[in-house]
Parts: sequence; C-alpha cells; structure tokens
Amino acid sequence: MDTNPNILLYICAYLIGSIPFGALLVKIFAKQNILEIGSKSTGATNVYRAFAAISPQKAKFFSLLTLLLDAFKGLFVVLVAKIMGLSFETQYAIAILAILGHCYSPFLGFNGGKGVATAIGSVLLLIPVEGVCGLIVWGIVGKVFKISSLSSLLGVLSGIVLTFVIPNIFSLPESININAQIGTHVPVVLIGIIIINTHWENIKRLALKQEQQFTDSTKTA
Repeated sequence: MDTNPNILLYICAYLIGSIPFGALLVKIFAKQNILEIGSKSTGATNVYRAFAAISPQKAKFFSLLTLLLDAFKGLFVVLVAKIMGLSFETQYAIAILAILGHCYSPFLGFNGGKGVATAIGSVLLLIPVEGVCGLIVWGIVGKVFKISSLSSLLGVLSGIVLTFVIPNIFSLPESININAQIGTHVPVVLIGIIIINTHWENIKRLALKQEQQFTDSTKTA
C-alpha cells in the first residue's frame, strides 16, 4: 500500500512529534520559558523543575502529564500508520521522525526534549515486549539511583539490546517480532543513537560522577 512513501505522512509524523507539550504547559501554567530553565529541555524532568518552586504537587502533576503527552505523540503516529496498513518499515520510519521532531522542534528553533518518552511511546506498538522491559529497567534504576538521565539511558538502551535477545529466545508473534517485521535492527539502533546524542552532556557528567540525583526539589535531566 505504501510502495511510494507518502512524504506528507512523514512530515505530519515529524510535526506531531514536534508539538512541545512541556514548553506549552510551562508557558501557560507557570508563565515561564522552559528553554531558559535548568537543562533547557522540554521533557518531564525539566517541567518538574519549572513548577517545583511554585508547588510540589503541581510539579508532579505537570511532569507526569508531560511524560504521558510526549509518549502519546510517538504512540499516536505509529497507531495511525498501523490503521492505514502501512508496512513495518514505514512504521519504524514514522516513529523515528516523531522522535526527531520531539528532540528538534521547529516550533522552538529546533530545540526540544531528549526523546525518551516519545521513543517509548513509539515502540510500544512495534516491539511491546522489549518496550515494557525497558520501562521496568527505567523504573528500577530511577528508584535505586535517583538519577533521571541514567534511568532514561539504561531504560532505552536495555530495550534496544533486548531486541537482539528476546526474539531469538522466545517465539513472539510476527507482528511484534522485529526479526519477522523488518529483519534488521537498524531502526532501533538509530533510536539509540538519537537518545545518546541528546544525553551527551549527561553522559559526560555521569562519567565524571557529577550528575546530580533528583529529589522533590531538584531534577537533573
């Protein structure tokens, strides 16, 4: 059905991914510019920081709302592609474009978030087993070490690594088995590269043991 890629669909996926929910919520409800706060990211962690001085309760609510909305962007574009009956190759391309849109939003001068929530949302309909495993790792690492960037990186990267393992150990349905879907891991590796790139400064601080823990009053990624 999609032998000739629909360029308009790709553009829409990128633009939907580009919707800066975090920046909008901070602008509307905290009257601040998120690009001037903390890490200057539009993600949930920086949204928490923007609201923390106003109200811890609001900080938790709006950071969670941002997380869910950013994840929904990725999930939505892949869901539309599935409903349209597009190939798995196109679905993965659309997922990557949504992630790139989130990280490099034209609405914010090609600034944005770090892509983790949108990446998770986009893969949940493609490789749900590995995606859920990545979420579990994210939650455990965050709970134990309380370092947002570390939990995000390990959550995403563990999910990617598991795409090389789980399909070869368990008999997954073809619809959620990356080997059967497209026969290559290039798309998930590209997602990993995007996430590493957006977290590069965090990685350097982690290597120097300078990355801060997040608490009720501070968040770091």
